Amino acid sequence: MKTLRIFTILMSFFIMVSCEDQLEVIPEDKVASNTVFGSLATINGAMVGVYSLNQSGDLNGNPQLMGDFMADDVKFVGSFPSLQQIDQFGTLATNASIDNIWFDAYQLIGAANNIIVNLPEVNIEDVIGLTEETKSQLVAEAKFLRSLTYFTLVNLFAQPYQVSNGTNLGVPLVSEPFEGGDISDFQNERSTVNEVHSFIEQDLMDAIAVLPETNGVRATSGAAKALLARLYLYREQWDEAADMANQVISSGTYGLADDYDFYDDNPESMENIFVAVNTPTDGPQEPTGSDEVYVNFYNPAPGGRGDAPFSQDLIDAFATEPGDRRFEELSQAAADAGGNDTFFTTKYPDVVNNASDGMILRITEMYLTRAEANFRNNTNVGDSPQNDINLLRARAGLDELITLVLDDILNERRKELCFEGHRRMDLLRNNKNLRPGGGAESAPGANKVIFPIVDDEINNNPNITQNPGNF
Repeated sequence: MKTLRIFTILMSFFIMVSCEDQLEVIPEDKVASNTVFGSLATINGAMVGVYSLNQSGDLNGNPQLMGDFMADDVKFVGSFPSLQQIDQFGTLATNASIDNIWFDAYQLIGAANNIIVNLPEVNIEDVIGLTEETKSQLVAEAKFLRSLTYFTLVNLFAQPYQVSNGTNLGVPLVSEPFEGGDISDFQNERSTVNEVHSFIEQDLMDAIAVLPETNGVRATSGAAKALLARLYLYREQWDEAADMANQVISSGTYGLADDYDFYDDNPESMENIFVAVNTPTDGPQEPTGSDEVYVNFYNPAPGGRGDAPFSQDLIDAFATEPGDRRFEELSQAAADAGGNDTFFTTKYPDVVNNASDGMILRITEMYLTRAEANFRNNTNVGDSPQNDINLLRARAGLDELITLVLDDILNERRKELCFEGHRRMDLLRNNKNLRPGGGAESAPGANKVIFPIVDDEINNNPNITQNPGNF
């Protein structure tokens, strides 16, 4: 049994020093703090370490998988007991899969906190090549990854904003690295959803002010704006959501791809704003790479698990408008793990090399966010909702919509973003049951549409409150 969760995690900060294709992982208790920040190489290595933690399949992989099979896009046929439990809305606090999400999330948060708190105190005169600009950018990158991780946590372990206008409990906020002393300082009660959202918003605003527009496959100001647009959409702050999405669209840094080849191992496509990049070298490494989870989406024939095919409901949704390129070009007919004829997504195509990239933020989502926010707010920031939706439909080979209702926007969002983990939250925030004709267990606000706080945390934190209906 794993021991103290947040507390043990905070004590296990890792330094990862980049060496061409591999990362050397050194536990903090074997390296003095002044060594971590004693050279530009080890400082950069610490930041690379946070990105490497973001590759974890428990942070980018399982949330996408669970976000679709808990909803109506995926029919889960896998044999993993912990995933079956989640699929059947019977998740226990001892569930190994959610325990790993909690552990990996706070491990990343602890590593990011170490950079955010300690790097600004480093004297640039003591480190050859270090500048104030570099320090500020690395802190901003750490804040972006911390905010992304907190957003994942609060979406999975707390009811959405719509249930109680954000006054319900979210997750514990930890903003300091553990450097010894009284552990009780880190045995926090859960902050409210509003407080967690506010913390995320501030991190992202700080990052936007510092991050460059282009930064290779690392965090950019556009990525921070895109994540903030998603946060505002989930909070029904329509003005802010439309404005932030419009800033990303109008920046000129990103653009809709002509086709859907950007899924095929092309992280630097203009379509992509931020992805979890997996390579044949680092995809399968510990912590388990995202691609080790994405093989669930792929059919068994070329090496996938075949656990997560299209649901019949999603197949039917595409069938209402035959010829949709998002189905014709991004699906493959095959038998699932249970021997049933069905379809699988090809959005994670490099299963042979364990090198499929994880879609986190892309420009298409910004068009959908701008369209929905403008429609709900009766505004036309950047463009009209109808033009935004028809732009995406044109790429998909579909006719223009002459009139537009909210369900049209949500349907386009579903077909565009399926298998990327958005569906669960899109249904919950719109007060819709997660399953077609589903019962009370999958209804908005039901106890098991969110995860229980993990057993290890409950047992070792006397101040934390469990979610209702869990034990």
